[in-house]
Amino acid sequence: MAEIRFVNVSKVFDEDVIALEHASFEIGQGEFLFFIGRNGAGKSTVFRLLMGQEAATSGEIYINGISVNAIRRRKLPYFRRQFGIMRQELGLLSDRTVWENLIFSLRATGHWGRALNRVAGGALEMTGMSHKRDAYPRELSGGETAKVLLARAISGSPRILVLDEPTANLDGDSSWDIMCLLEELNRRGMTVLAASHDREMVSVMRKRVITLSAGRIVADERRAIYNTMASDILEERRIRNERQLSGSRKTDRLLKGSY
Repeated sequence: MAEIRFVNVSKVFDEDVIALEHASFEIGQGEFLFFIGRNGAGKSTVFRLLMGQEAATSGEIYINGISVNAIRRRKLPYFRRQFGIMRQELGLLSDRTVWENLIFSLRATGHWGRALNRVAGGALEMTGMSHKRDAYPRELSGGETAKVLLARAISGSPRILVLDEPTANLDGDSSWDIMCLLEELNRRGMTVLAASHDREMVSVMRKRVITLSAGRIVADERRAIYNTMASDILEERRIRNERQLSGSRKTDRLLKGSY
């Protein structure tokens, strides 16, 4: 059985802003998958729907056979603990050390007692950042900050790791370090889902790639490379023109029916 299933899922904002359109795909436990596409293509929407941060307008989303739509609001915080989240905007607290940032995050997700030190220490060791445990965020390089953010994301031992632009603003060496860490986490059984604009890293990794354009899945390929920017733009324009034409036809039918 698939770990994650999207079944004909759509998300529409304000009646006419289509963030995701009839998306269907399955992800097996322990897969490593990239979501790619231009800004506004729907990558972040997929993640928010997956974690129950947004409700689908239509369709069904399942995690290990459980419908996300059916989870009660009061149980959503517990549901989300199976995800490790790495986003640049979810930065480190500037007035706390690396160690204190991890402990704070673990306590916020229900971890207490003696296990805190063991879990936080293991996450820092996994990412090679144990030697920076007493450093403040301002004392870290961009690559080191990314590793600490990853350590925080995995500190709760999540089943599914969700990363939104994990290599944004990093140099080539730092980006490769992050990808190698993700590869190792995936080998240990963690499902890894990453939204990325990093064309070189996506192409080098040769994982499964789902391409989104204007909220629509336009490709789902194994061992794929990042599509060219030109094809991204053309595909988006084609979809938007198709929607505009479809909308015009509906308007014409309504007008004809009014006479």
